[in-house]
Amino acid sequence: MVYDLIVIGGGPAGIMGAAAAGGKGLQVLLVEKNSELGRKLSITGGGRCNLTNIGSMDIFQNNIVTNSKFLYSSLTSFSNLKLIEIINEYGVKTKIEEDSRVFPASDKSSDIVNALLRYLHTSSVEVLLSEKVEHVLVRANSVHGVMLRGGRQIKGKNVLIATGGLSYGHTGSTGDGLMMAQKLGHTVVQPRPGLVPLVTVEEWPGRLQGLTLEAVKVRAIVGGRAEAEQTGDVLFTHFGVSGPAILNISSCIHAFELPVSLCMDLLPFLSIDELEKRLQENFKRNQGKLLKNALGEYISQRMAPVILERSELSTDLQVDRVTRREREKLARTMKNLIVNIVGPRPLKEAIVTRGGIDVKEINPSTLESKLIDGLYFAGEVMDVDALTGGYNLQVAFSTGYLSGISAACRLRRS
Repeated sequence: MVYDLIVIGGGPAGIMGAAAAGGKGLQVLLVEKNSELGRKLSITGGGRCNLTNIGSMDIFQNNIVTNSKFLYSSLTSFSNLKLIEIINEYGVKTKIEEDSRVFPASDKSSDIVNALLRYLHTSSVEVLLSEKVEHVLVRANSVHGVMLRGGRQIKGKNVLIATGGLSYGHTGSTGDGLMMAQKLGHTVVQPRPGLVPLVTVEEWPGRLQGLTLEAVKVRAIVGGRAEAEQTGDVLFTHFGVSGPAILNISSCIHAFELPVSLCMDLLPFLSIDELEKRLQENFKRNQGKLLKNALGEYISQRMAPVILERSELSTDLQVDRVTRREREKLARTMKNLIVNIVGPRPLKEAIVTRGGIDVKEINPSTLESKLIDGLYFAGEVMDVDALTGGYNLQVAFSTGYLSGISAACRLRRS
């Protein structure tokens, strides 16, 4: 048998590509090396699956870090609204949360996976589990199938590589598609961690391990200049800092060489003058108290000793003994708490992989290879990535869809 399309990889991009092509009447085979589909999808968003974002196209473009223009055709061909429509059609209600993020109403990622499985079934896609593709077979510069581990060959007129990147390797994202593409002559941009926690020079974040600060404005300082800015929660860890604001800014600062400093404004809703005035009023109300116990109105009690230490103030200082200069120094520290970055955590701890197949070698209108006829790519295997908030999953679904319908169009032309 000769399949119209063989899809390698059963994540969101591969599932969507297979279902879209099957829905157009193609004979589609989806090959997944795991014993189940959607393994990585099932753990996204802490098991809740932030499947997309309800924002406009402009918002999407602003939140895509790498090669946003390349993704324009994909995102317009299969929008966030179309994705939500399909998920709803296959029995899953969705809800919109803070920052326009979209989740299943049940808060269960398994519901999204099951909806996609129903979509595959309706589209008559054949699924082959626990089988690993070793090579894409090419003859006369055109694909003609794949070879499985053990030497078995399966014939196909088109092949879609949607194997993901290198993050969350335990889910099956081990770089298989990158190696296949390289063997076929494609350039692979060096994979590196994206949306990843950062390691600090300072040891004091470790003393605050597990503490989360909400709505912190974080600026990346390189050579004395602010090069990137994000606002969101910051989580302190045994090695440094994490949380949404840190993950996002980690992808923004990739172009800059170390050293990079992060300047954290713990109270971005107050100017420094307003904060000083409030501190003065607070100290008047708390005469006789220790300064570290009077700061709870503004920062976590666990954070107070660190703020005093960074302000070069004694933890035993009483509020009525604080001078104007010391109060100003305290306010400046709370508005400009600095950590210096050693580097990111390992790629295996990253949410996404930065780098991948060079998009210069991929047609953005079809996602077909410019080097090999009938070879398509979708999802994280390409050099595309975005910030947190559902954008990366939408990119996977959109590129999967476009590649699937493009394969269908190619067959109609031939």
